[in-house]
Order: sequence, then C-alpha cells, then structure tokens
Amino acid sequence: MPSSLRHILEMIRFSHTVFAMPFAVLATIMACCLPAPGDQKVSFTWQAGLGIVLCMVFARSAAMAFNRLVDRKIDAENPRTATRHLPAGILSVQSVLLFTIGCSVGFIASTLLFWPNWLPLALSVPVLAFLCGYSFTKRFTSLAHYWLGISLMLAPICAWVAIRGEIVLAYPSDILPPLMLGLGVLFWVAGFDIIYACQDAEFDREAKLRSVPATFGVPGALRIAAVSHLLAVLAFAALPFTAPTLGVIYWIGLAAVASLLVYEHLLVRPSDLSRVNLAFFHVNTIIGIGVLIFTSVDLLWN
Repeated sequence: MPSSLRHILEMIRFSHTVFAMPFAVLATIMACCLPAPGDQKVSFTWQAGLGIVLCMVFARSAAMAFNRLVDRKIDAENPRTATRHLPAGILSVQSVLLFTIGCSVGFIASTLLFWPNWLPLALSVPVLAFLCGYSFTKRFTSLAHYWLGISLMLAPICAWVAIRGEIVLAYPSDILPPLMLGLGVLFWVAGFDIIYACQDAEFDREAKLRSVPATFGVPGALRIAAVSHLLAVLAFAALPFTAPTLGVIYWIGLAAVASLLVYEHLLVRPSDLSRVNLAFFHVNTIIGIGVLIFTSVDLLWN
C-alpha cells in the first residue's frame, strides 16, 4: 500500500502543488488582512486554514489523476510520456480511478469546514468539473493552456470566497483583489505551460491534438508565452490598485518576479528545448513562493 501511494503521488506530480498552493494561502492572508467593506470584521480560524489546504490538495490530486486516466492512451503513444505509471503498467486503471473518486469526495467533504459559509459546498462540484474538464481540451482547442491557467486562477478566488463568502455576496466588488491576483496566475500558468508543451509540438500535430506550439510552431509559441507572461506581470502590477495597503515590499517582489520570467525565456530557444524542465519547475517554483513571501510580508508589515 505505501508503495502504491508513492507511485500515485509520483504520477500526479504531487510536488507541483507548489504552483497553486502559494496563491490560495496568499488569498487567505489577503482576505484576513485587507479591510472589508462596511467595516465588517474578518478573522482567521485554524478550521478555515485546514479547509483551504485540504481543498487544494484534494482538488488538484483528483484533477491530475483524472487527467492521467483520460490521457493514458495518448501518453502510451508519446515517447516522452510512455514511461508514465499508467501506460507503463506500474499502476492499474482501477487503483487510479479509486484514488480519483476518493480525492473528489475528500474535496467536497472538506468544504464543510467552512460552514456556515455554504458557498464552498455549493460551488465544489462545478469547480471540480471545470478542473477535470481541462483533460479534454487538447482534443478541441489550442487554448487548452489558458483553461489550465483559469483552473489555477480559481485557487485564490475560491480561498477568498471560503473566508469572505458572506461579504462577497453583500458587496460583489470585494472579489476584485483575488480576481486580479488570479488573472496574474492565469497568464503566468498559461505562459509556462505553452513553453512546456513545446516539447510535444511535433507529436501533437501527428496525433491531431491541439496546442499553441502545434498550431503556431515552437518560435510562435514562445512569443505567445512571452506575451502571456507580460500580461501576468501587468495583472500583478494592478493588484495594489485593488489592495491599496500593498507598498514598496510588494513592488520589489514584483520586480524580482519579472526578472525571473525574463530569465525563464532566456533558458529556452526554438532550437534548444533541453532546459525546458529547468524553466518549468525550478524557476516557476521560486516565482510562486516568492509572490507569497513578498506579498505576505508587505501585508503583515502594514
């Protein structure tokens, strides 16, 4: 059993939770630190904090496992992914299906930790359906990368709603800070996913799968990824206008993030994709954690 669990965690790239988790945590901190309209008070509880973490882990795990199930035949045909756990026979379809169902139930059950805020429970199934829907997107649209970006965009928005649900219902404009943060996440994720997909551009064309690299070629895809990352920086730069308490520390962090994104693009060339994994995982891990640290310090400092 421990060996099977280890293989499942490897299959879903559990360590990649760091891409979305920092923004859910950051939205939680923002929800508790930023003033609420109508002078309403917002307080952090360990129950809510536990709910945020559990929902993030269960939702991502369910979506990733579902993605591996849906793509197992495609993965078997792609030389780069043929050694993944399902096509290689390391894990059975039944075990991954049971894991997916278990994580889905865990996600929905975890929303009860926010009760009497009923919004997380009411939105749990639609959110999970959207996350799992990403697995089918390469079959009909080249914009699959942006579907993935929206999926991670939901992390800060859902965390905010979980903490300030009643306030959002009473004052819809209260959703603007996590929405702006989420837009930054959307374009950041879409950009680095396009870079990552450049490795499969030729295979995707042959398999009649759709992606930005397959449609526009690797050089065009890298340019689109660069534009996406520029939009991410602009969205992050707009955040302080919806959260006025953010100051100098945040802007220093944003300058560091912009520099890292430039470095990420310098690592990858149309003729040399050997450093895609370095750009994809290491640089983006630093970006996600960096945004969390700099923004949190700024909020707590004030």
